[in-house]
Amino acid sequence: MAHARAPYMEWSKSRRKPEVDLAGSNLLACSLEDLPGAREAFDIAGESPNGYPPLVEAIARRYGVANDRVATATGCSGANFLALAALLDTGDEILIERPAYDPLIAAAKMLGAHARFFERRFEDGYALDPDRIAAALGPMTRVIVLSDPHNPTGTLASGESLEALARLAGNAGIPVLVDEVYQDTVLEDRRPPAATRSPVFISTNSLTKSYGLASLRCGWALASPEIAERIRRARDVVDVWAPIPADRASVFAFQHLERLAVRARALIEANARLVAAFFAVRPELECVPSRATIAFPRLAGAEDASDFAKELLARYGTAVVPGAFFGAPAHFRISFGGATDRLALGLDTIARCLGERQW
Repeated sequence: MAHARAPYMEWSKSRRKPEVDLAGSNLLACSLEDLPGAREAFDIAGESPNGYPPLVEAIARRYGVANDRVATATGCSGANFLALAALLDTGDEILIERPAYDPLIAAAKMLGAHARFFERRFEDGYALDPDRIAAALGPMTRVIVLSDPHNPTGTLASGESLEALARLAGNAGIPVLVDEVYQDTVLEDRRPPAATRSPVFISTNSLTKSYGLASLRCGWALASPEIAERIRRARDVVDVWAPIPADRASVFAFQHLERLAVRARALIEANARLVAAFFAVRPELECVPSRATIAFPRLAGAEDASDFAKELLARYGTAVVPGAFFGAPAHFRISFGGATDRLALGLDTIARCLGERQW
């Protein structure tokens, strides 16, 4: 088996704990008090031969698909890994966007596959360009991988580009894995999952980024019945049986998802206003507008923003993610799904650090 690493995840787990964390990208965590009746809903026993049935049913009902199109997993990362495990053999290749979320690349490498890239360019607003994907396909490409909203920039692919990609991938017989973990943070004109658009797409998601329920580790893939079955069989190799207490809690969360969505919307709207106002007066930060709870500014005149990120953490206790982890070193990623007062403090420290320029 190939020795694979995900440098971004290693950094995120080993970095100094900041006073203000704009690097972590989860929504502000829920407590049981945010979900009336949650404490009474938990039990530690249950059956999960192919995913916990009530959870599979809840996910299928939410997206209007049949149960056999749902495969559950441990978080969106788990769903991504299982999907790739179901589709890749040693020596195969994924074609993945750049900038890219590097655990997706590491998962393919761990499975003995290789990565090649198609570009999503700053100059094009990080638009998804099917022609670039077509030009980058190789003879060993077995899966096309992208995120929508794009991680790290928060931009959305157009419906037209997804339709064109579906035709391209369908003609080539290549499935497309779409990490949609930020999809429910999109407040206006949100689309249904790509997997409901065409059977060529596999949509992965979780309750993490959009609802503040990271600790439940509730993830899933929506796919054709054939691919969903392959994903379930891949899970047999990895962890066999779903964690029943977490899955019970996840079913309860789905029953209250609209309540959680109202909470999330209020938080995201307030935070998005702060971020937009901040970038409007910071000419040294060039940023494509985001539709999610992440943004990926480019530090004007700098080849690498890593020293800025280090200085920001060392002097001001504020963490952002260096763009080098995504293959775009002149950038850094901030998250604005957390507490509004901490976000305001973090943006203030970014401004102070930019002003002092001791990096």
